[in-house]
Amino acid sequence: MGLPDDYRSMTRIRRFEERLTALKDGGEIPGSIHLCDGQEAIPVGACRTLRDGDYVTATYRGHGWAIARGVDLAGLFAEMMGRDSALCGGRAASPYLSDPSRWFVGENSIVGAGVPVATGAALTAQRTGSGAVSVVSIGDGAMNQGNVHEAINMAAVLDLPLVVVVENNVYSEMSRISDMVRVRQLTERAPGYGVPGRVVDGNDPDAVAAAVDEAVARAREGSGPSIVETMTERLVGHYSGDAQHYRPAGEIAAARQREPLARIRQAADAALTAALDAIDAEVDAEIEAAVAAARTTPLPDPATVKEHVHA
Repeated sequence: MGLPDDYRSMTRIRRFEERLTALKDGGEIPGSIHLCDGQEAIPVGACRTLRDGDYVTATYRGHGWAIARGVDLAGLFAEMMGRDSALCGGRAASPYLSDPSRWFVGENSIVGAGVPVATGAALTAQRTGSGAVSVVSIGDGAMNQGNVHEAINMAAVLDLPLVVVVENNVYSEMSRISDMVRVRQLTERAPGYGVPGRVVDGNDPDAVAAAVDEAVARAREGSGPSIVETMTERLVGHYSGDAQHYRPAGEIAAARQREPLARIRQAADAALTAALDAIDAEVDAEIEAAVAAARTTPLPDPATVKEHVHA
């Protein structure tokens, strides 16, 4: 992919999240949503390196990963509206959606819980000899969770094809990660598992792609897991409704000067700017068409409420 393609992919995620916010404010989205505004370069860069059949597991801030993996936009909107979508029938909504047809294992609202799931997918790939790789995204705070430690250690011992992408957006919910750990970079913990760790600029899709591609190649050849720490910043709150009172004055404004789309715009000449404007218009139309299609999706039949429930 080149710059226009990356810009289109990142803009598609940004516009999706912005439209989702408007739908939430208008009462069409039930429940809470967790947005990835400012972090779009990470899923776009990472998924650029993957093949069909490679697994992706995400956090509850995983809409960008789903879109980068090719999950249908109208289906995503319908799912989050609680409609009878082809994804999860409106039962998953924003934080639990999945799409096996796009090898998107899904999201998880429990911090760090995606890593054991992704480790299971990696074990499946190894045992079946499929050649697939399992990529999981987690936030910086998840590196303090016991199940993450256990899963990475297991993956290392078994040489599983697992790639852990840490989206370090500085804040673990409302607390700065620097106030919670003594290490400067979370990848300093990688040697304790006996795996490689690499830190990259998470606002640069090329840098993310290069690091993940290296980790994926290592996993495919049977050399085990890797940790890639991508440094980025949130442009929005931890969840819808978060007033971000804990962030210093001017921090978000400064982050908006460094975020992926702004960076491309700042370096663009007149010709490229015109091309980017055209992409913006095309993506806007694509998003509106997806919203319109989602609105035609019926609500679930109340008679099916007990389906997919196991006790």
